[in-house]
Formats: sequence, C-alpha cells, structure tokens
Amino acid sequence: MVPPSKLKIDLLCFSHLRWNFVYQRPQHLMSRFAKHTRVFFFEEAVFDAPSQYNEIFDDPETGVCVITPHITHDTENRAEALRHLLQIFMASMNIKDHIAWYYTPLSLEFSDHLKSELTVYDCMDELSSFKFAPPAIKNWEQKLFARADIVFTGGMRLYEAKKNFHSNIYGIPSGIDADHFNKARKFVKDPEDQAAIPHPRIGFYGVVDERFSIELLRAVAEKSPDWHFIIIGPTAKIDPATLPQTGNIHFIGMREYKDLPDYLAGWDVAMMPFELNEATKYISPTKTPEFLAAGKPVVSTSIHDVIHPYGDKKLVSIADTPDEFVAAVEQYLSIERSKQWLKEVDALLKTMSWDDIADRMSDLMNKTINNKSINHENKSQAYV
Repeated sequence: MVPPSKLKIDLLCFSHLRWNFVYQRPQHLMSRFAKHTRVFFFEEAVFDAPSQYNEIFDDPETGVCVITPHITHDTENRAEALRHLLQIFMASMNIKDHIAWYYTPLSLEFSDHLKSELTVYDCMDELSSFKFAPPAIKNWEQKLFARADIVFTGGMRLYEAKKNFHSNIYGIPSGIDADHFNKARKFVKDPEDQAAIPHPRIGFYGVVDERFSIELLRAVAEKSPDWHFIIIGPTAKIDPATLPQTGNIHFIGMREYKDLPDYLAGWDVAMMPFELNEATKYISPTKTPEFLAAGKPVVSTSIHDVIHPYGDKKLVSIADTPDEFVAAVEQYLSIERSKQWLKEVDALLKTMSWDDIADRMSDLMNKTINNKSINHENKSQAYV
C-alpha cells in the first residue's frame, strides 16, 4: 500500500489534528499505511513543559507511533526547538529513507531540513479560513506547494481551488469504512447515555465549532419541540455558553469511533447543520457517507461536496433555512426509506472505501517516486 520502491521506507506524518481527537481522514489513512511500513504521527506541540521532550505513544490497535513534542511557553525560537526534538526522535528510531506527509503547512517551519524520498501534501481543508488560523499559514502553504512532489485534496471543490498551484495534484475525497457503519442498520441496544432520550431522534456527531450552525439547530429545535436532537462530539473555538439549552437538545460529548454505530442505530434521521461561511466553503464531510452507510436519511445545509454527488443522486436532502430543515426531516420521519434507496446508497459507497483510496494514493505516490528517480538519472547523465 505504501510505495515499495524502498524496502525500509518510513512515513512521517505532520498533523494539526491530534491522533486521539475525532477519528477522520488522517487516522483512516495512516492506520492503513501502518500495516505495511512504520508510520510516525507528529502532532502539534504542547507548550506546557519545564524542559523540552517528546511524548511517545504506540497505538496498539493500528501500530502507528504518535509523537507529541512538549516545549516551554517562553521558548524563544520554537521552530528550532521542534527541529531539535524531531532530529532526536528520528535518530533514536533510526529513521533514514522516509516519506514526509503533511496535513499542516506550518510543520514545514521545523522540518524543511528533511531529505525525503517523497514529500506529500494531503490538503484536507482550507486551514487559512478556519477560526484563529495563524496568518503565516498561507505563506507556508506556498512553500509546501513548491516543495511537495505530490498533492492530494480532501474534496473536489478544494481541488478546483488548488489545482493550478501544483502540476501533480489529485482530488481524493474522503471515504468510508462501510462494514463498520453498516452495523448501525441493525438496532441492538442503546448506549446508556442515549437510552432515555425519546424519539424521534435527529443526530449529529463531529466537532462543534465555527462550522456548526448553532442558530439553525436552535431554530429547528424550537419549531419542533417534540423532536430530540443528539449532538456527539467536542466543542472547539466557540464559547460553550452560546450553545442552546433547550430540553430537546442533548450534548452528549465526545465518544470513541468504535462506538459511533451503536449511537447511530438509535437515530431516526442524521443531520449536518453546517454554517455557510469561509470555513465550510471547501469542506468534504466524512460523516456524509458514514451516516448513509448506517442506513440513516440525512439532511444537510448546501455544502458543495455534499450536494455533489449525494444531493444530485437524491441520497441526501439539502435544506438551509429552519423551515426547509424541518420540512425535510418531517418527510423522512413520515416515509420509510425504500430498499431501492439503500441499494443506491450501497452502490455509491462501494466506490468509496478507505482501502481503495489508500491503494490509489499509494499507486500515485509510487509513480511519483519512480518519475523522480528517472528524472534524477537523466540529470545525472546530462552532467557526465
């Protein structure tokens, strides 16, 4: 699955997301690559230490080695401190031939000394549009585009926005672990913290941040006091005091990826009430195929990569106003999903497995490594 042209090649992944946060694209891909090679997942630094050190955790389920650098708040040159910790770790693990895989361009500031066999930029989001994004991120992304051998984007709208920045770029929307979420099609038993919540239940899981429309949720809940809204996931970058406190909205908190099908099984409808703003302009939510694989009808605001292909194929209802959202949910609650709908869902999801996506990425990486080798040989011969 990882390019085999180097038998002992390692993969160094630099991520803005923490390994044990919401389980999404980085975890899906790195856990698959780890079946074939050593994978080292470098998280963003934590500024809490009296002295510099690397916190190292080996994930027993995937074999991925997770590294969290700790440095002091008052470190004058954080980039050099992180570079030093990276070098120490690589020496300790005897990391030589390697792939450098980036989710955040900011990591290039302390890793631009690496002599990688392949540099990959998996651009899963437009990070510069996120709340509290560092102003320097655009500059570092330009440098990463110049350095990268291959670029992937996490959705097709993001691909359209980035395609002119690199000559070897591919739109690779996120996929689905269908077997995992298919379990939700058979209800067995509600988790304890969901069992007492009445039906009908309309659910969401994911990060509740500036991309989540709190006001849309509030308005729909007020219009439908007999419905119950279940929100699973952490809150980030917003004041928890702004969350609606009505009796029919239930914020359960973060739950493990392995337990999500148990919650989904007890929902009547899944929802994706995203804001329509700069932060959501290029998102391609992984939860869309997950909700569908669970056999749940989905109502979403008009996110480009949800409309295309899910809305186009009539697999997801699109609604932006509270009245539209209520009407779409009401329709799903009154009409049972047909077997034909499930067949169409399954036919689409068959083309979207994470295994196939990881294989496709590996093939493209392989070709890029081979092309680099050929170009290097040609250049060498030209100087003979």
